[in-house]
Amino acid sequence: MRIAARRILVIGTSCAGKTTFAAALARRLNLPHVELDALHWGPNWTPRDDFVPQVQRAAATDAWVMDGNYKAVRHLTWSRAELIVWLDYEMGVVVGRALRRTIRRAWTQEMLWSTNRESWRLSFLSRESILVWVLSTWRKRRLGYRKAFSKGGEFSEKPLIRLGDPAATDALLDGLTA
Repeated sequence: MRIAARRILVIGTSCAGKTTFAAALARRLNLPHVELDALHWGPNWTPRDDFVPQVQRAAATDAWVMDGNYKAVRHLTWSRAELIVWLDYEMGVVVGRALRRTIRRAWTQEMLWSTNRESWRLSFLSRESILVWVLSTWRKRRLGYRKAFSKGGEFSEKPLIRLGDPAATDALLDGLTA
């Protein structure tokens, strides 16, 4: 498969693997990778005041593979994307990934954005838990994306690759040609 698009947006529910896939896709296509979470999160898990202007600058460039779901910048990212790749995985896949990733990050104290780290307390004993977030937003996101891409939807004319499981995602990466 050959992808000619130079501005590719990767969307999907939290913990679907957007950043991992987008980074691999960017490497294969020799394009810059832009991670919206890295632009959004400041120290102590506080949203950055300059998030929208940063996304505006990044989206205005000629080439990128960008990943993220922030509705506040959808008008910037979705409208500029020449192709959208939707990681549309079943809830069990996403929850399993969320659990494994959260345990690994809390255990290893992996550095995330702006010196943030996932903690056991935040991950498992808080209403702000990524696991709670995944469970509470998975269905809403999926339905919203389906509506946006359906006939007559806001982005029904936008080129879309919908990947329904990790094997399809791996096959797309493996099948890319220069």
